[in-house]
Amino acid sequence: MTLADPANPPSRRAPLVWALAAAIPWAVLAVAQVVWFVLDRRSPGWTHTVAAAVTVVGVVTFVVVAPLWRYRVHRWDVSVDVPTPAVFTRTGWLVQERRIAPISRVQTVDVHRGPLDRIFGLANVTVTTASSAGAVRIVALDSDVADRIVAQLTDVAAIGDRDAT
Repeated sequence: MTLADPANPPSRRAPLVWALAAAIPWAVLAVAQVVWFVLDRRSPGWTHTVAAAVTVVGVVTFVVVAPLWRYRVHRWDVSVDVPTPAVFTRTGWLVQERRIAPISRVQTVDVHRGPLDRIFGLANVTVTTASSAGAVRIVALDSDVADRIVAQLTDVAAIGDRDAT
């Protein structure tokens, strides 16, 4: 039996939130480099140039490319239909991971909203299962979608005939 890839993308605001989250440490690094440039006149000029070039490459990679790439890769799906009621995710950008968590193994369903998530109306759903691989995370969902998924999974897991332990 071949399972289809999960079909649902994260929120359309996800790349912006991911870019802003990545931009914060790069901005701190850029400010530190400017301070270093102003205060340190003894270092050869090429060291400042190399440091600035590395920072520019890092910003382009992690603030521009990675969020767009992640958005193209990240997918999720919740299937409550028999024969395989499960939560499906595909995540990553350089290293990609596909996870399938059977509904019968669901122990808890949690919602997490960080500061940037709250500003942009996003939420992350964590589905904890009886698995040594750890929880399955569905990231960067619109808050109403996340709340709907939590309610759906809680209802389906509560009426299941098996204990998830």
